[in-house]
Amino acid sequence: MAQILDGKAHADRMLEVVRTSVEARISAGLRAPCLAVVLVGENPASQVYVKNKVAACIRTGIRSLERFLPETTSSSTLLATILQLNEAPDVDGILVQLPLPKPLDAKAIVQRIDPAKDVDGLHPLNQGLLFQGQKGLRPCTPNAVMNMLKAYGVVMQGKRAVVLGRSEIVGKPMALMLLEEQATVTIAHSRTLDLPALCREADILVAAMGQPGLVEGSWIKPGAVVVDVGINRVEKLGLGERIFAKDPKKLETLKAKGSVLCGDVRYGEAFEVAGAITPVPGGVGPLTIAGLLMNTLQACEARG
Repeated sequence: MAQILDGKAHADRMLEVVRTSVEARISAGLRAPCLAVVLVGENPASQVYVKNKVAACIRTGIRSLERFLPETTSSSTLLATILQLNEAPDVDGILVQLPLPKPLDAKAIVQRIDPAKDVDGLHPLNQGLLFQGQKGLRPCTPNAVMNMLKAYGVVMQGKRAVVLGRSEIVGKPMALMLLEEQATVTIAHSRTLDLPALCREADILVAAMGQPGLVEGSWIKPGAVVVDVGINRVEKLGLGERIFAKDPKKLETLKAKGSVLCGDVRYGEAFEVAGAITPVPGGVGPLTIAGLLMNTLQACEARG
């Protein structure tokens, strides 16, 4: 049976570190860090995410600043908002909540954020620093995952790591961070040939492809560490019956409520094979916000 890597518990520990650091700053006569979040439109998932970020800010003592813009916001108006926040001396971190409504170009918008305030770690400058192994603001989710793996004593040096997914938010930076820890890393994706065989070689398997139940228990090397970054909502009973065959609680929830959250890994099957695994929910999800606030504190301290 696998050890459960409790992301929520570790996120709580990360947030406590942030809280005590913010208190120390205030006690020393310094101001609290400030995180500005820009939300365009009324995407329900984004609204919930922003609400959770605000709650985490309150918990840690970080000042939260929200800019809510309508769905019809033009690129020029959004850029003007970002430039205003770039110039604000009391704003340390800027986060533009993605996805943006069409036709707004997310990459073009992110590139206009001051790299020193880019707490999502998506600006080309920060990505370049990561590529070179230099200090900088790193993407929240993979950075927090690495923090958790180290806290649980997961050995990465010399291990074979496979990252499923090549996004700029998770897949690519995750691979670079594992490489920094001396792992031998392979990035796989939807076009990879014989994906199950490749996964079976992994001592550390990170799933971030956004496909519910993609990774079967038979794909996992016995004793491997499995990090499930996926967060998917399943509503079709047929799919649920297939991927929750060894996760009856998920199947019961699906039948009772009409939908259920799950990861990219078939948790019930993987739990019997893996050495350690993150659950969904309660695994990687809470780490993202904790990583965001750690980045905000880092940005504040780096700005003096």
